[in-house]
Amino acid sequence: MFKRLINALKGGLIRLGLIKALGDVTEHKDIEVNKEMFEKIELWKNLYKGYHKPWHNIEYNTIKGPGTRDMETLNVAKVAAAEMASLVFNEKCSISIGDTGTEDFIVEQFNHNKFNKRFQDYLEYSFAHGGMAIKPYIEDGQIKLTFVTADCCIPISWSNDTITEMVFPNTFTKKGKSYTHLEWHLRENGSNIIRNEVYESTNGDDLGYKVSLSDHFPDLEEEVVIPIKRTLFTYFKPNTANNIDTRSPLGISLFANALDTMKAIHTAFDSFHREFRLGKKRIYVPAHMVKTVIDEQGVPVRYFDATDEAYEAFGGTEEGDKIQESIIELRVEEHISGINALLNLYAMQTGFSGGAFTFDGNSMKTATEVVSEQSKTFKSKQSHETIIESGLQDLIYTILELANWGSIYKNSGNFDITVGFDDSIAEDKGSEIKQQIQLVTSNLQSKKRAIMRIHDVTEKEALEILTEINEENKVNLLPQTNEESLLYGAIE
Repeated sequence: MFKRLINALKGGLIRLGLIKALGDVTEHKDIEVNKEMFEKIELWKNLYKGYHKPWHNIEYNTIKGPGTRDMETLNVAKVAAAEMASLVFNEKCSISIGDTGTEDFIVEQFNHNKFNKRFQDYLEYSFAHGGMAIKPYIEDGQIKLTFVTADCCIPISWSNDTITEMVFPNTFTKKGKSYTHLEWHLRENGSNIIRNEVYESTNGDDLGYKVSLSDHFPDLEEEVVIPIKRTLFTYFKPNTANNIDTRSPLGISLFANALDTMKAIHTAFDSFHREFRLGKKRIYVPAHMVKTVIDEQGVPVRYFDATDEAYEAFGGTEEGDKIQESIIELRVEEHISGINALLNLYAMQTGFSGGAFTFDGNSMKTATEVVSEQSKTFKSKQSHETIIESGLQDLIYTILELANWGSIYKNSGNFDITVGFDDSIAEDKGSEIKQQIQLVTSNLQSKKRAIMRIHDVTEKEALEILTEINEENKVNLLPQTNEESLLYGAIE
């Protein structure tokens, strides 16, 4: 899909009639689309799925002849993207708006769009593919959200790294023919222009020619003008500089600069896996013994299994050569050590601390221990949160503006929006308790504030806990520990 769309956008717009369809809006614009970027997205997408033919299709030779097989992999692309997505956005994240009614409205919209689950999924795709977009729209009097992966986001124009116009392609097949739906998001005179077109291709290699929109999408209009200030899409990407095309507003994959290491990991793991199949022994057989012969009944007979890679044929005479067996010691520890060394390098290249990923011989694991606020993992998490928070704020403002325009929810649209991320990975509960005790002892912290911090409760709940503790202490004759006495007060 990429190649034919890029070719259409870069060189074939006039031939395909897209310029004519868009009129003056596009005629004065320089549409620059770097083909290499979308080829990279295709590569990242394949690696995230776990199979990229140039990497994972291995050719080999046996006595029977040449063959191919799929390489065994750890799919480290999926692991890194999923881990970073779960660190950045999870069920502990919260969104606060400086107006209770408006916050309730946004929560309602997010709930019926199953936002939290879908956003974490697409955030993972974003870390893997280099970006994603969310498009709010109105349907049946409600705000709906469409999530779009990076391979279906083609920028048309941008300013200061902010994309202002995009086209979203979607391919589908009907009755053996390939179709492409193009949804153009354009800006004109301060308004959003949404244009829908469908193209039919008989061979699937090019975009083809424009056909009737109503034949395929009877409920869609060819053009809709929505007079709101914000674009009707929000583009998210990893907070990593694009060193593939420094002029492009598109993002790059979390593992874009770790491809060589990933390939080495796949090779090492494949070798580890094959070690158990091929590493125990080799049987060297004279070439004349592996030839097919015809027995007395005319049936072809072979002395050895020609598809078994353990057998190796060598030249010689029938009289002088013997079958020789070579026992090879398994190199399990060497493989595990090598894979872990590569995983450490991969972790650093993708924004994680060394030791974040480990291989124990059975499976690949991610570190679950508390990380330091100075660690690379935590710093990377915070870096990505900066751009994610900005994107979420932009999305919410767009939803509010769209709801205002569609008379779904009237609002001023002028609210403070804050996103609270989960930083518990950098919290050590034991250390936190000791620190609060020291602060209370030094009269630098009240007991109420200490309880709020330790138990993560509100001020009202902390007062209730403190009252309950004091009441229990009045009737509790059991001796207290020194730490309990310091934090909650001695029994009188």
